[in-house]
Amino acid sequence: MAKLKMKKIEIIAPLTDSKEIVELLQRRGVIEICGNADEELDRTNVVPIVSEFEKFRTTAVHALEILDKYAPEKKKLTDMFGGRSEVQKYDFGRQATELEKIMNCANDIIKNNRVISESKTEYAQLDVKSDMLRTWKKLDVPLNFKGTSTTTAFIGSLSGQYDYAGEVEEAVLSMVGSNNLVLLPENSALEIISTTKEQTNLFIICTKESAQETEDILRRMSFVPVSENVPFTPSEIIAKNEERQKQLANDIDTAEKNLKSYGEQRDKLKFAVDFLTMRKDKYEAVSRFGITEHTFVLNGYIPEKYYDDLKNELTAKFTISIECAEPDEDDDVPVLLENGGFSSPVEGITKMYAMPSKSDVDPTPVMSFFYYLFFGMMLSDAGYGLLMVIGTIIALKKFNLETPMRKTLIMFRNCGVSTVIWGALFGSWFGDIVQIVGREFFNTEIGSIALWFEPLDDPIKLLLFSFALGILHLFVGVGVSFKMAWDEGRKLDAFLDTVPVYLTILGVAPLGASILTEIPKIFTTVGMYVMIAGIVLLILTAGRTSKNIFGKLFGGLYALYNTATGWLSDILSYSRLLALGLATGSIAGVINLIGVMPENKAVKLILLVVVFIVGHIANLAINLLGAYVHTDRLQFVELFSKFYTGGGREFNPFTVNTKYIKFKEENLNE
Repeated sequence: MAKLKMKKIEIIAPLTDSKEIVELLQRRGVIEICGNADEELDRTNVVPIVSEFEKFRTTAVHALEILDKYAPEKKKLTDMFGGRSEVQKYDFGRQATELEKIMNCANDIIKNNRVISESKTEYAQLDVKSDMLRTWKKLDVPLNFKGTSTTTAFIGSLSGQYDYAGEVEEAVLSMVGSNNLVLLPENSALEIISTTKEQTNLFIICTKESAQETEDILRRMSFVPVSENVPFTPSEIIAKNEERQKQLANDIDTAEKNLKSYGEQRDKLKFAVDFLTMRKDKYEAVSRFGITEHTFVLNGYIPEKYYDDLKNELTAKFTISIECAEPDEDDDVPVLLENGGFSSPVEGITKMYAMPSKSDVDPTPVMSFFYYLFFGMMLSDAGYGLLMVIGTIIALKKFNLETPMRKTLIMFRNCGVSTVIWGALFGSWFGDIVQIVGREFFNTEIGSIALWFEPLDDPIKLLLFSFALGILHLFVGVGVSFKMAWDEGRKLDAFLDTVPVYLTILGVAPLGASILTEIPKIFTTVGMYVMIAGIVLLILTAGRTSKNIFGKLFGGLYALYNTATGWLSDILSYSRLLALGLATGSIAGVINLIGVMPENKAVKLILLVVVFIVGHIANLAINLLGAYVHTDRLQFVELFSKFYTGGGREFNPFTVNTKYIKFKEENLNE
């Protein structure tokens, strides 16, 4: 049960060495720094510095996002497996001296992007303005024309469509009634510039004397003056807009070319993002130190196995005081898991559920065997398993993988091995492709190649075997609960909370199996007595904490009810081993049958190859996801419920949290 033992650590060192010590601790990544609780020590206000680094980092990130749009990095499908680039400490320091140039480059990228954005916005606005003015193109006077010394001009629009000036006059007369007002008094004129179903654009000129009268009538007709108030005709404005748009298009083209030329700076910008992230993290860590006039005090947690190596390295390089102590009972101690090569790939599944609490054991070693077992049984096709094994082995050997990705691929490799074993036992190699090819192309009937049996021929056998594995899985969980209670000194509780359950379920198992298949009489008879013994023990002991006889009795009966219903539903959950195993093989068989439907052997061969590749890839993808999800569920819901609480806090070391680069020096925590 591999939870690494944690120690509290305190480091006291001169302030003059703080920069080098902090950078070394960051690269080693084995200490989780906690805030210093000593009120007599000072704290360093790093908020302005951290804000500055975050601002620069955001600038570099934004510049990279812009480059991804205008000068996208050419990536291969296999690049997703690639890890961070390794750098030497010397090279890292040399690149850091170029940070100012890199940030100038980032600002230039953002500036060019801003030019493009603003130019496109202005271009679109000019388009809208020009479209609006095109209906005024026939107007040959400036839009701000108000008349001459003896005349007044009105330029604007009326709602609705008027095809000639007389219609406008008729509209005015019908509105003003019998007061005999007319729109066009003597020596006045109206011109329709353009008309649509929505509005009519007008140019009206009248004498100064009739200007007020005309304006009053136009207002009553909801006349809207033209919005543009410039000393140019519509045609001149449109021409100016088009000229400006040409200039904007050139600006956009130039800026885009500049951005594409900055594609060569991508690696430097990536370095800047990581460098600034490290600097920000470093100062945030410093804010948790206690400070005196000449020293700093660092408090935190460290896995015991790393303490000696780190202490030796620090004391050899610096004048420093390091003390280590056991955590107090009420300390919020973080959890770090460490397992062997077989179990460690499945640690991510445990973390997905919850980290172990202080009282929990690490469930990963218990879970790992069953995880691989159940995954392979659900996928249960040796051909699919072989593809998984080959694919993961190639990826593990060829690519520079980060630790989490490497563990994930190892997990799927192990699952693939299990799948090959189960597929061979059930005789499924890409479904029944061996039998199909023999029958359709060589006129040879090939019988079963299963090393054990074919599930489709005897599903009840597989169902009962699934239930048996489920009972074993659950019993292991109860066994872990027994050990935890025993180690805590509650030996009687350990015995009474587990043995009655074991006896009851072991007794019921042959009786339940006899419903589905024939079971030898001796097993059912023995099972009956074992079940009765378990029930009696359960009733007599489950309510032992109650202080009166009725409480003890009803507590025992209630425990019996919970055991019966809870374990029944738990065991039935393992029928998914049968369901998913049958689904994989059945779908694979259907795919193969579709491929050999034509009568002509040449056509049949071509179709089989196409259907085989496409169909089996799809079947593998679907059932791979199903096996992953349901295997997780059997661990989380069935196994963990028997002994695991969770709720622990994962160890969060002060380390190099970079996205693109990592140091070639080994991080002790990897």
